[in-house]
Parts: sequence; C-alpha cells; structure tokens
Amino acid sequence: MPGAEEGAESRPQLPDYTVYMLSPRLKIAALLAGGLLMFGIGYLFYHQLLISMLLVPAGAYAPRMLRQYLKDRRRSALNLQFKQTLFSLSSSLSAGRSVENAFREAVADLQLLDPEGNSDMLAELSIICTRMEYNQPVEEALHDFSRRAGMEDVERFADVFTVCKRTGGDLVEVVRRTSTIIGEKLDIQQDIAVSIAQKKFEAKALLAAPLLMVLFMSLTASDYMQPMYTGAGMAISTLSLAGLFLCYRWTTKIMDIPL
Repeated sequence: MPGAEEGAESRPQLPDYTVYMLSPRLKIAALLAGGLLMFGIGYLFYHQLLISMLLVPAGAYAPRMLRQYLKDRRRSALNLQFKQTLFSLSSSLSAGRSVENAFREAVADLQLLDPEGNSDMLAELSIICTRMEYNQPVEEALHDFSRRAGMEDVERFADVFTVCKRTGGDLVEVVRRTSTIIGEKLDIQQDIAVSIAQKKFEAKALLAAPLLMVLFMSLTASDYMQPMYTGAGMAISTLSLAGLFLCYRWTTKIMDIPL
C-alpha cells in the first residue's frame, strides 16, 4: 500500500553504532586536510610542485581514517556509558524497584553524569522507556539495542536479562552479578586501551620525527639539503617516503588490537 510505504520511509531511523557516516562538510574538510598534508610532505621531500601535486590524491584516504576514528571513539564512549547504566540498574533493582522503574531511574542517573543529554546511551534508554510506555516488552527493546550496538557485552546482557525475565529467575541477583562481571571486563578493556593509546602516540611521534628533522634542516641549512632535491637525492627521498609509509602500515597493524 502506498500509504504504508510512505509511513515506513518517513519513520525516523534509529542509530546503527557499527557504522559512522560523515557529514558532507566534514568529509570535504577531511579531503582538503589530507590533500594539503600530502602536498606538504611531497614538497618537503622533493621541492617540486608537479611531484607534490601527484601525491595529493593520496589524501582521499583521510575521510576513511577520520570515519574510523570517530566510530571507535563513539563506540568506546557507548561502552563506558553502558557500564554506568548496568550499575544504575543493579542499584535500582536491589532497592526494590520494578524493571520498568529501574530503566527510568537509569535515565535520571545518566542525566546527572551528562547534564547536556548528548550521550548515545541516554538516547537509547529514552527509546527503551518510550517503547515500554507503548507496552512493548523491555527485552525486545534491549535486543534491538544490542543488534544496533554490535557489542558482545550488550548482546550478552540482553540474552541473560531475557532468559531470566521469561523463566522467573532472581532478576535482581542475575543483573547484579552480570553487571559486576561485565563491569570488571570493561575496566580491564579500558586499562588495555590506555596502554595501547600511549604506544600509538609514541609510534606517531617516531613517524613524525623524520619529517620534522627534514623540515628543520630545510629551514636552517637549505644549501646543505640542496642535493636531496636533484638526481640521486630524489630517488633516496622516494625510498625514504616508501619506508615511512611501510612503517606507518606496520605500526597500524600492530596497534590494531581488538578489545
């Protein structure tokens, strides 16, 4: 039916946390920044406008890198907010509140931590509470959230919560134990992430060091660096750039540790 199809198309799309879409303005800004960076590196190593322009297309990789970075940051924040939500649910259920009221109380608790109300988890809790008001089972809302989040811990909590609620188990104890286990796991993941972040910074500093050294020498001893821009010097510069690129790819692969 045309009316039903139009209604489905106009229905607001819930966020999918497994993907991240850049806005056109942000994508253009990333393309420009990547192109300028590659042009600057090319001119730094060759001092030839034509060769520097040939490196500009490599800047097209910048939006992909920015999209991955923003997606990882968003999922990391959602992971932390989910941990806070678990502790709030556990406290509310232990205090004797019903499941529905526990989720509503979790909204209030997260609003205290985020007064501006911009967090993704706060939006998801509001969606769950709205669905409960329309008499949709809370376990269905949780499973929908776990599907869109694409996180093992969220999916595991939704499964445990569903089984316990449908079989009449001790929901308070199950949620408390599950919250503790998942919370401890998230703490370990955060410690590992901090260590990896430190190593990533060190790797970036080491990769930037040769570029800064060449820039410093070009500004302070241009005559000394002149052979680098002619003949065999350009071949050496090309090999150096290739080596830097391989080091970048190598360190990226090493630091890409799934948590």
